[in-house]
Amino acid sequence: MTRDVAPRIGYPKPALLHSTFFPALQGAQTKMSASDANSSIFLTDSARQIKDKVNKHAFSGGRDTIEEHRQLGGNCDVDVSYMYLTFFLEDDDKLEQIRKDYSSGAMLTGELKKELIEVLQPLIAEHQARRKEVTDEIVREFMTPRKLFYDFQ
Repeated sequence: MTRDVAPRIGYPKPALLHSTFFPALQGAQTKMSASDANSSIFLTDSARQIKDKVNKHAFSGGRDTIEEHRQLGGNCDVDVSYMYLTFFLEDDDKLEQIRKDYSSGAMLTGELKKELIEVLQPLIAEHQARRKEVTDEIVREFMTPRKLFYDFQ
């Protein structure tokens, strides 16, 4: 409705983004919670915290025993580490290889979690470094109300 009314009253049509939610570390059927520090990876977590959270709390699609996992493979559809890699691993070929290896049993759960840790740690460290560069002056400038100019053609 807003997209229909906005042009009539002199405003541009609003944009809409569709997004997929991250599952909580405990599995896709659970919710992330700010009150449960172990349900998610925070942008303020240290490299050690990331490693501990993934290793201890990330729900696995692996089998009960190594032998069973090697024989039957893991389930990427429920494995949280794999789900996170679908968001953060930029190399689609590597992601597909990980999926094949994990599903066939060639890759174990610990190895999959290690892959995720190696992707998340530098990503979050880079974010933390960039965030430290933001000064109060930059925030003030960004938050200052100003007229926006639209050039829709």
